[in-house]
Amino acid sequence: MTPRLLVLIFLSIATLQAADDAKLKALQAADDERVSATITADRQRLADLFSDDLRYAHSTGTVDTKTTLMETLTSGRTRYESIRYEDRTFNLLSPDVALMTGRANVEVSISGVVADSVLSFLAVWGKEKGKWRFRAWQSCKIPAQASAETLPTSLAILPTKWDAKRAGDEVLSTLIKVTAPRAKGAHDAEFVCVGDRAYIVEHDNDVEPGHGAGAGQYCVLSIVNLKTRKVEKTIPMAKSDQVFDNVTLPKGMCFVPRIIRKDDHTLRTYFCSQPAKEQALTWYRDFDLGTQAFEGSIHKAKLKTAAGVFDMEPRHFHADAAAQGLTRKAVNQGLFIFDSFKEFDGLCYVALNNFPGKQNALAVLHDDFTTFEVIGHYNEPQLQQLSESAVNRLPDGTWMAICRNDAGNYHFTTSKDGKTWTIGRPMPFVPNGLNSKPTFDKFGDVYYLGWQENTKIEDCGRSVFNVDVSRDGRMWERKYRFESPHSFQYPTFHEHEGAIWLTVTQSDHKGSTDRIMFGKLESLSPTP
Repeated sequence: MTPRLLVLIFLSIATLQAADDAKLKALQAADDERVSATITADRQRLADLFSDDLRYAHSTGTVDTKTTLMETLTSGRTRYESIRYEDRTFNLLSPDVALMTGRANVEVSISGVVADSVLSFLAVWGKEKGKWRFRAWQSCKIPAQASAETLPTSLAILPTKWDAKRAGDEVLSTLIKVTAPRAKGAHDAEFVCVGDRAYIVEHDNDVEPGHGAGAGQYCVLSIVNLKTRKVEKTIPMAKSDQVFDNVTLPKGMCFVPRIIRKDDHTLRTYFCSQPAKEQALTWYRDFDLGTQAFEGSIHKAKLKTAAGVFDMEPRHFHADAAAQGLTRKAVNQGLFIFDSFKEFDGLCYVALNNFPGKQNALAVLHDDFTTFEVIGHYNEPQLQQLSESAVNRLPDGTWMAICRNDAGNYHFTTSKDGKTWTIGRPMPFVPNGLNSKPTFDKFGDVYYLGWQENTKIEDCGRSVFNVDVSRDGRMWERKYRFESPHSFQYPTFHEHEGAIWLTVTQSDHKGSTDRIMFGKLESLSPTP
């Protein structure tokens, strides 16, 4: 073969490759145009892109022609809110025919009801009169609650045949009781770990199981040795009518305590004091790590809204939400720091909740560890009974919150900036939730979503709790299934020195809680 012939062959191959590259770019541009026209329901653009012979088979099995699909998209009854590709590949079968395959996240509203699906698809593009036109589509839904076998390798976390119940049982068998023997009821713990100690706050009462003892509810801090897994001491934190160095608390409940590490020497604890008829108020009290003792005074937490900075009372929280469209009536109780504190981009965020008022908001905690600034409220749809939320940020920076719903299943809402939130809706990966506190954490590059399942074990309330894991916040695998006739509710999870630790509320009274349990969920390395 002569050098001249080799050069001619090389140039021919390069020319063909360049032609194919140009066609692939044209196909991608055509499909981008189709997605845009579908979302905007632009009849003229759709007509130009769709082949007259279009056959569009939906994941539901419904098949549309060009005429019927255009009518569906432009009628307003079906509206595509977003179409986001996880994967999209074009293959040229001939100069004028191409296959398009991949996976897409599709959010569609049908008669006002929004559904979010992950689709695997096969599409056909054909060249007609010199222009690429959309000729066929076939898709199927990928189960939201996936297994290692169905997830792409890049998203799979768990090994095949992972047994979530067995994993949960193993954790349950190692938990220790934190609540002091004198307490009859205990609920809703939070904690931080420092060195080889866990500092756990909870609200207790010495009257009855549950948390309905009124002014008999008080807050304590317990210290657990992480090496011996034993409670070293339990220290009173706040109770009704307590006299502090600077103020005396009114008669009423002291409950829903929270805790954060303020600096190398100090833990800051928060609690809600709720008199019978007056405005509830959130206080804080500092704990010295060196002396292992609380300071003698307490101080008022502050709430910053668009109207100013106020004592952290329900009326100011309600007024801020009402200015943004909340129509519920104001209540004088029930404003809590609810979700665990989480740090993003150097700022500390937390979810606020008014349980009786059914209000939720994302807030940022200022550097003074005193002021909670409301970023944005998420209370829609108000026909539901949304409260007690957990928040996190997805890989693309979008905020997502899961909200307890006392009128049904959990609802999810998202926000690009934390200020304006979508209308909440159920999601298919949480199919049968119960009205109880959710969790939404991220450890390493893995999200952990915890939710109460509406299933009873031996007639015990809140006796099944699932923890699902995901890399993208959309496709979830079941890592833990906690089933217990002693209940499993209101857990919290935190990472400390290569392990995830947890507290959880349990009960020997069919769900009316009487103790806080503590233990290790897992070691973060190696991941199973």
